[in-house]
Amino acid sequence: MLTKVLIANRGEIALRILRACRELGIKTVAVHSTVDRDLKHVRLADESVCIGPPPSTESYLNIPALISAAEVTDSVAIHPGYGFLSENADFAEQVERSGFVFIGPRPDTIRLMGDKVSAIRAMKAADVPCVPGSDGPLGEEPEENLRLARVIGYPVIIKAAGGGGGRGMRVVHSDATLLNAISLTRTEAGAAFGNSTVYMEKYLDHPRHVEFQVLADEHGNAIHLGERDCSMQRRHQKVIEEAPAPGITDEQRHTIGERCAEACRRIGYRGAGTFEFLFQDGEFYFIEMNTRVQVEHPVTEMITGIDIVKEQLRIAAGETLRFRQEEVRWDGHALECRINAEDPVSFMPSPGTISMFHPPGGPGIRLDSHIYASYMVPPNYDSMIGKLIAHGETREVAIGRMRNALDEIIIEGIKTNIPLHQDLMRDANFVKGGTDIHYLEKKLGL
Repeated sequence: MLTKVLIANRGEIALRILRACRELGIKTVAVHSTVDRDLKHVRLADESVCIGPPPSTESYLNIPALISAAEVTDSVAIHPGYGFLSENADFAEQVERSGFVFIGPRPDTIRLMGDKVSAIRAMKAADVPCVPGSDGPLGEEPEENLRLARVIGYPVIIKAAGGGGGRGMRVVHSDATLLNAISLTRTEAGAAFGNSTVYMEKYLDHPRHVEFQVLADEHGNAIHLGERDCSMQRRHQKVIEEAPAPGITDEQRHTIGERCAEACRRIGYRGAGTFEFLFQDGEFYFIEMNTRVQVEHPVTEMITGIDIVKEQLRIAAGETLRFRQEEVRWDGHALECRINAEDPVSFMPSPGTISMFHPPGGPGIRLDSHIYASYMVPPNYDSMIGKLIAHGETREVAIGRMRNALDEIIIEGIKTNIPLHQDLMRDANFVKGGTDIHYLEKKLGL
């Protein structure tokens, strides 16, 4: 097992990783910016190192500072968490070249799946269903691009190969605007991602967002842990996640899950990962793979009993997967609400000092959060301050427990989006299940 891990992140995921390390007897090193010196995991870690001022470009995205922190503390491995440098192949490569273990996939795998065009090609080779599209980057010939769009059928969506998080996309409904949309997306992609390659896909008008969690070791073993529904979104940012996804059959789970696991074996994947799909009219369409632990991993943990972060650590230490596919069981239903420090109406960030904090309790309730009374939420980073998870033997029970937990939790001194979650847990269409990715924005009038 690894002896000392540097946690290259902050907030709730850094605390989550620290707890997993402590359970396995691994010493921890917390890195932090000057504004984050009072984070809970910094106080709890065996060692801590300040890596720079508040701007993330000068701290959590500062690769030399992170490598230096690992060197001076004699760490043996680095866990990137999610966000920041977690899917940066150059960072993973520098970590390994410096003699440390990167707790995640190999750099070449991150590059392969980080480029949407190469990722789609790899998935098609593994028989993973993909959205009908250009099957590669768009060329410069206008007539060929028009022909492709007509064959695929409007509406189509132009996507940046290096994009993500909802950026680098443009929907086109006719020939009249196609060529201009391609040109604009190319320009924006080059500026934002350093890669002007774009491709074309069929635009699905009422899909759900369903993703599959996988685990794979370096010995060629891979399994899936079932699916999550992440369709409740605002501006491509997930708000509520749940597992299993409403309406997905055991046969669909087995078929798509096994194809994802087989894709991992083919590309030599290592660690935890997530295959993201659009699901419409009973069909799955691959859109991308996230080569890291997901924000919403707790809902899968709650229904399978498998600690995904601890498995990441074991895999990074070279161990063989401890589970065979037939040993994975799914028990009940789990939901997760992302708690953000933001105005529940305008969604503007609400940094400041938390004057009072009282966590919820009761059967099946879990709160992953780094906040405490008197903690100051800084304005420098993402506004998420916690994840509230509820588990029950049925979806109805889980929703009931989530309602209670949302009514019990107290966070004062700043604004949060808890009122939005309270409303959604009583929304008839959400309670019924199966809402698409556009539902929340339509509800909010966006």
